[in-house]
Amino acid sequence: MSHRPLFSGRIVTLDIEEHRLPDGRRAPFEIVRHPGGAAVLPLLDDGRVVLIRQFRPAIGAMVLEIPAGRLEVGEAAEECARRELAEEVGYRAGRLEKLGEMLSSVGFCDERIYLFLGCDLEAVPAAPEPDEFIEVLTLSLEEALAALHSGEIADGKTQLALLLARERLA
Repeated sequence: MSHRPLFSGRIVTLDIEEHRLPDGRRAPFEIVRHPGGAAVLPLLDDGRVVLIRQFRPAIGAMVLEIPAGRLEVGEAAEECARRELAEEVGYRAGRLEKLGEMLSSVGFCDERIYLFLGCDLEAVPAAPEPDEFIEVLTLSLEEALAALHSGEIADGKTQLALLLARERLA
């Protein structure tokens, strides 16, 4: 496999890589390398969930989603989920349950997102990053699922976390 770096930034790298296909041929691919991330669906004691509406510059719009963030070097996914939960919505989870994992866009990117359900929440001071614009929302699970089905929630990690949580909590 050959590898030619094109760009290396704070969040991603972009490479052109040659890979051998299952039939033996070799082909070039543009691949975005990402350290991965963790996301958490906060579940309040009364069964409501906490979502955020966050400005996402990549699409130039506010997105309804669950708290999430990029894994730091050497950071475990659970650690990242706990950090993001506290920073973005102001909760500490007494317990994190792994819901699953997802690959965000395997056609060009290796990002893997670890999904958690945050339970036994305790309020702590929120501390969003200076470049984050976040509005915190509390909804019943049914309201969140209705927002998913209506198209209001278009974020893949949030959709999957809500569906997996519905299954887990049924």
